[in-house]
Amino acid sequence: MPQPPSDAPAAADASDPLTAAVQAALATVIDPEIRRPVTEIGMIRNVTTVPGDRGAHVTVGLDLTTPSCPMRNELVGLVRAAVGGVAGVGEVTVDVGAMTAEQRAALRVQLRGGTGEPVIPFAQPGNLTKVFAISSGKGGVGKSSVTANLAAQLAADGLSVGVVDADIHGFSIPRMLGVQGRPTRVDDMLMPPIAHGVRVVSIGMFTPEGRAVVWRGPMLHRALQQFLADVWWGDLDVLLLDLPPGTGDVAISVAQLLPGSQLVVVTTPQQAAAEVAVRAGALAEQTRQGVAGVVENMSWFEQPDGSRLEIFGSGGGAQVAAELGSRLGGQVPLLGQVPLDVSLREAGDEGLPLVLRDPSSPAAQALREVARRLVAAPRGLAGMSLTVTPVGR
Repeated sequence: MPQPPSDAPAAADASDPLTAAVQAALATVIDPEIRRPVTEIGMIRNVTTVPGDRGAHVTVGLDLTTPSCPMRNELVGLVRAAVGGVAGVGEVTVDVGAMTAEQRAALRVQLRGGTGEPVIPFAQPGNLTKVFAISSGKGGVGKSSVTANLAAQLAADGLSVGVVDADIHGFSIPRMLGVQGRPTRVDDMLMPPIAHGVRVVSIGMFTPEGRAVVWRGPMLHRALQQFLADVWWGDLDVLLLDLPPGTGDVAISVAQLLPGSQLVVVTTPQQAAAEVAVRAGALAEQTRQGVAGVVENMSWFEQPDGSRLEIFGSGGGAQVAAELGSRLGGQVPLLGQVPLDVSLREAGDEGLPLVLRDPSSPAAQALREVARRLVAAPRGLAGMSLTVTPVGR
């Protein structure tokens, strides 16, 4: 076997104190997409050190998941900063490469478990992720704005959050959350982009700008299935799905693919909107899903003198909650009333949810309360593995 030239730096001995300190520093570097230490997921190829008058020259071999990894510059910066902060290190070089096919296969198995084959993790027995499908009876009630702000608030509260933009024909979540770029492909597994601490996937990330998505039932079902199984979501506390309006193919597919999901029904105070929202929530009666609650959006407009102008009437949210509770045989709470606020629309257009842009605004406060009430409620038992054993006679 050919030997390296005598003046070539040898791989650092892990027992060397400096090398051990460098490796400990690298263990603090978290991959921005996978959210695990780079040392844990096999991204560190090697570490070499060469003594110098002004400190050691450390070279770190960094293997990215793909050669075109969008996080390349960020990862290199994180590695440089971590290693450069170790006492005794003078210069840091990051030798960037890419994982081999075998390494990527091993990573898939490590992340997915088992054989690395795609499954929907949120449908597996024992999975603790709370899944909320944000639904509405009709369009234009602010369902996507509610979804984006709930996701941003839950992430700001320290939870691990994902959003599936399941409104295939009318996707808008990427803009509202300010998502840049597309998912990173690791063979047949996708790493979703992250914005404001929220993992996001949408059909808008895969279609040319301005092109309509002209799909029917089976393709819609398959797209949703891929979003749930082919995307590596990590260990989520909460998954939100922004559903299209009504009770069509996607809503039914969500119930089939995610039997433990709960509906959150968004309406306006208007009676006509409330009546349609009841029908959307009543889908749970046939799909055996739970209804986590109702959000009334555009409840009123606060005028300069402090009085409230109820542009769309009043009482719609309470009406939807009461009727759904009666139909489903249990209490359905009105989670909150969100006032009409121009800044809510402006924040969505800017890609910075209002709960982050102006957290003290009345609309942001209402949305924050809705988010916290959602996660405070106990998870349903659907899809859970119960530790009970039948008793023989």
